[in-house]
Amino acid sequence: MTESEQELILYEYPFNERVRTLLRLEDLFDKLQFFCAQSHPYCHHTALLTIFEIVEVTSRSDLKGELLQELERHKQSLVGLRNNPQVAQDALQQVLGEIDAAQGALNASPGKAGQHLRDNEWLMSVRSRSIIPGGTCEFDLPSYHAWLTRGTEARAEDLRVWVQPLVPFHSALAIVLHLLREGAHHSRHTAAMGSFQQMLQGKSHALLQVRVAQELEAIPEISANKYMLWIRFTRNDRDLKPRPLERDVDFELALCSL
Repeated sequence: MTESEQELILYEYPFNERVRTLLRLEDLFDKLQFFCAQSHPYCHHTALLTIFEIVEVTSRSDLKGELLQELERHKQSLVGLRNNPQVAQDALQQVLGEIDAAQGALNASPGKAGQHLRDNEWLMSVRSRSIIPGGTCEFDLPSYHAWLTRGTEARAEDLRVWVQPLVPFHSALAIVLHLLREGAHHSRHTAAMGSFQQMLQGKSHALLQVRVAQELEAIPEISANKYMLWIRFTRNDRDLKPRPLERDVDFELALCSL
């Protein structure tokens, strides 16, 4: 099997708090979409808990302002590529159109991300109980138990109503992360005896990606700043505790610049 045919596992490491927040939200939205699409009450319960996690993450920052700033930064960078013969102009215009649409949808969204959920007293009562292990049992929250016993379509519609105002934020962060990843510089390396270092010379990066073949069972532990990148590969023992991997590891590295 060639390296290109091997199944690669992707690990990502954010260089700043803004990208860290976007990655967390991307993960939460992926899980939310999955559980909302299911029919079992337990799945819709998990979907609601995921919504609460999104509310918690978005409450820590001005997500709307940060997304608008990132979209505008990417837009200005792409506008400079107009009339460049080496750039597919149709594809460029499509991306610029998507950015404009995302900016318009965000500007049309009232208040902070998730504010409509914070204003819902019933949802916040469920949220306060969900923090307690087992705190959403039917004897603690009979109204919530009644909601879970409703028909699948009725629950799904409620979830859709609660999630819909978050869609512009999801769409915007998807565009920002996609453009960030598309601009990555890729290279291949070998971590001698499981360890790898690289000087970054003070250049600002936003995101680091490591891809390693699944069959190697190598887990990268990453530490990085604008001056140096350090990767130490480990492997889980029988108790799933990471142990240093003392052999050479081939991997792909991608640095996504600001």
